[in-house]
Amino acid sequence: MYKLILPYLGKYKKDVILSVICSTVESFFDLSVTLLMAYLLDYGIGRSDIAYTLKLGCLMIGLGLLVVGMGILSVKYSTRAGMGFGAELRKAQYKAIQGYTFKNIETFGTGSLINRLTGDVTAVQSAVCTAIKTLARAPSMVIIAFIMSFMVNKTVALLFLTIFPAFVIIYAIIIRNLMPRYKTMQESIDSMNLITQENLTGMGIIKAFVRRDQQKKRFGDANNKVFRSSDRAYGFGVLNGPFSNLIMYAVIIAMYRIGGDLIIKNYLSVGELTSLISYLNSIMTQTLGIGSVFLVLSRSVVSLRRISEVLAQVPDIEDGSVEQAVEDGTIEFENVSFRYGSSGKYILENIDLDISSGETIGIIGGTGSAKSTLVNLIPRLYDVSDGCIKVGGRDIREYTLKTLRDGVSIVLQQNTLFSGTIRENLRWGDPTADETELDTACDAACASEFISRLPEGYDTVLSQGGVNLSGGQRQRLCIARALMKKPKVLILDDSTSAVDMATDAAIRRSFRENLPGVTKLIIAQRIASVMDADRIIVIDEGRVTAIGSHSELMERSDIYRTIYKTQQEGALIDG
Repeated sequence: MYKLILPYLGKYKKDVILSVICSTVESFFDLSVTLLMAYLLDYGIGRSDIAYTLKLGCLMIGLGLLVVGMGILSVKYSTRAGMGFGAELRKAQYKAIQGYTFKNIETFGTGSLINRLTGDVTAVQSAVCTAIKTLARAPSMVIIAFIMSFMVNKTVALLFLTIFPAFVIIYAIIIRNLMPRYKTMQESIDSMNLITQENLTGMGIIKAFVRRDQQKKRFGDANNKVFRSSDRAYGFGVLNGPFSNLIMYAVIIAMYRIGGDLIIKNYLSVGELTSLISYLNSIMTQTLGIGSVFLVLSRSVVSLRRISEVLAQVPDIEDGSVEQAVEDGTIEFENVSFRYGSSGKYILENIDLDISSGETIGIIGGTGSAKSTLVNLIPRLYDVSDGCIKVGGRDIREYTLKTLRDGVSIVLQQNTLFSGTIRENLRWGDPTADETELDTACDAACASEFISRLPEGYDTVLSQGGVNLSGGQRQRLCIARALMKKPKVLILDDSTSAVDMATDAAIRRSFRENLPGVTKLIIAQRIASVMDADRIIVIDEGRVTAIGSHSELMERSDIYRTIYKTQQEGALIDG
């Protein structure tokens, strides 16, 4: 884990070193002020030597200013290192997630990934900011305070050594019990984030089914679980304070008792006792600080493990090496089978298809027949389990993912638009596209007619997910965005389901006229959407049962004929 994570701190190694140096210098000057205080009491004030008192007073003020300056610099450098480290971890995780396949994302869940990018990184960078300064300053303060206390009086100084075993035992017990509590807390936050995300994205469904009260209860249960797990973690962690204070007060009482006897016997002066008390306070305060840092680090270790899991996850799809562009839209399925994972039932079995460049292929089948899975294999959103798929005459596993996906455009069932303008969304397909190219793609997708009615046209700002547009408008924009890539293969996965029949027909007609050399694969629930396709593929339970034109399938495919008659009867009833 540390080998995976620590390199991201390397960029800020200089800041870490400077923070450590500043903290060490700060500690030396701080404790020097304490030593000077003893001399001031014994030789300045004790002997009424005003000149000596003023001299030491000015020196103490100067050292105090240096302490403040070094402290500011130490915080500056440690903060920059911690925040920079957090930024590097976020960037690294985001980059790793961008390379994930659907299967990788499903391993964690979106709620958990968001929490690892935000909450876990925040916990780590806060711990680093605190740890760099404290773990640099505190040990040096303790060591220097011990040395100076031995210089003042060995008997009393030896008393200080008795506190460490007790502190080590207390913190060891607390930290050992905190780690699993923090892990449970982070997992409960993951669950709450998932519920929150589902509720926000599915707000329309919740309202439509009047499930607000049930979802409020579901969120409340998750929120209470976060509260209970946090209470158990932090509630146990705060035990270090009372126990540590108990030890500290016991040592102070013992020191006063021993120190008082030594003063009476003239083995110790008042100034020396005062300096010893200051050293004790420094030792105790810094020891408590070290303990607190380890408590914070115990949570950050849990977060680091969760972050390292994201970074260590290996995408199950390996990139190819061929950067040559896809030459044409020919597609070949050679005995292709697919299943999720290395075991279980095949979802697609023994698929053999030859599709010529420029063909329009309709794909029909019942719900769950694996139509979407079939087309998702072409741009390698999933990899085949057995067999081979070729695009442009080459095995798709040989192409780099960028090259393959530049040549294959897919419009998924779930249309996703991003916050920003229509122009910015369309330019996902081609960042350099000019106005003419935008118009051409939107004309082909029958999106120009509604864009022209918008007051800002292409500069209309879309809300998150494009919710300020209708479902049909979002689908047409997504189709136009896919066309902006000028692909060799265009896949529409039930992407016109929200448009009316006339617009659907207009889109198909536009494809025939404007995209003659592009291979078009159209998954549809309505047979009317694919009737004029060159060929129609009928899929049932993961197998191709028939291929042909509409008229051919009406003669020889019982499944196709049944679907057609059912839809025709439904249309007559609706009419």
